[in-house]
Amino acid sequence: MTKIILDKDRERSLLRKHPWIFSGAIKKVEGAPKPGETVAVYSQAGQCLGFGAWSPASQIRVRLWTFDPGETIDAAFFEKRIQEAAALRDSMQLSEETDAWRIISAESDGLPGLIVDRYGDFLVCQFLSAGTDHWKPAILDALQSLPGVRGIYERSDGGVRKKEGLPLFKGKVRGEDPPEFVTITDQDVRFLVDIQNGHKTGFYLDQRINRHKVRAYARDKEVLNCFAYTGGFGIAALMGGASHVTNAEDVAGLINIIEQNIELNGLDKSRVTNLKADVFQLLRQYDNDGRQFDLIVLDPPKFAESQSQLMRASRGYKDINRLAFKLLRPGGLLFTFSCSGIIKPELFQKIVADAAIDAGRDARIVEWLTQSPDHPVKLHIPESWYLKGLIVQVSN
Repeated sequence: MTKIILDKDRERSLLRKHPWIFSGAIKKVEGAPKPGETVAVYSQAGQCLGFGAWSPASQIRVRLWTFDPGETIDAAFFEKRIQEAAALRDSMQLSEETDAWRIISAESDGLPGLIVDRYGDFLVCQFLSAGTDHWKPAILDALQSLPGVRGIYERSDGGVRKKEGLPLFKGKVRGEDPPEFVTITDQDVRFLVDIQNGHKTGFYLDQRINRHKVRAYARDKEVLNCFAYTGGFGIAALMGGASHVTNAEDVAGLINIIEQNIELNGLDKSRVTNLKADVFQLLRQYDNDGRQFDLIVLDPPKFAESQSQLMRASRGYKDINRLAFKLLRPGGLLFTFSCSGIIKPELFQKIVADAAIDAGRDARIVEWLTQSPDHPVKLHIPESWYLKGLIVQVSN
């Protein structure tokens, strides 16, 4: 087996159980590993630190599978990790409330680069690292053995694959072909999910608990749902008794799905306005028009993929939050989110605070929000806490 020998003192993060080894930390490679192959990692002093997957095209050159020098990386290893992850979700009793949740959340479940979501009887996978791609057959075998799986669909079509030197791919990989839309249920709400062409794996499962929060606060409120996608927050608000909801989304095809989801849940269409609109432009137009709302949801896409984009992303978050603050009536609520992993919670709070000052609003945090528990945060991997949210109330 190939040996990766680290430079002096570059093992500190591994000793703290963080699984990433960047290219600059490697002193020597003894062997010629192929992409995804298992390598043994050693400190300069000769201590074996564990085993990981080799990724020559990525700045993250090795992702550790295990820190245990006595563990073997084989098909049984992946079956065990997948069974453990599934058992954790079973212990959450998710099936009592919903038929859609995350089964595997990459590093948080000890499987760096692997995402697996369940939508009813179908699983959707993303193989986002050279290591998971290398072990794909064994991983699929283990997933197919989980109860109630009719089919497995792969959505390895995101740009992160390019950083790993991997081709993009999507398509059925096991079992039955999925229908055009899979209908999922969350409590008493139903959604159509396009697992073949939707964002990520088809739906934002990480916002499940936060949709419940919007529902709890929405009674008798006029709501603006920005970056609406397929209408999740807007439908939650309607179910919670909102007087009117405006959904803003800039993709025409998604507007059609929002309308279908509203109809699927038997909601009053007269209480909804669905707009195909650029959110930044719409917020500015509403500001010019003096339009106001009681509750606004900002759930934008990721603004920053890397540290080099941090400043630009911060300006984008500040801009939309500033505009949203200006549109709130006194006592109004802003549900604001960032899914950019490099935007740390304290920075996000500062951005939102600065936005409130620039908008001339006095505000307070009512609640901190985060990703749903089926997207756990690994204690030693701060990057796994990626979704930050605030409920902020304005007083003036």
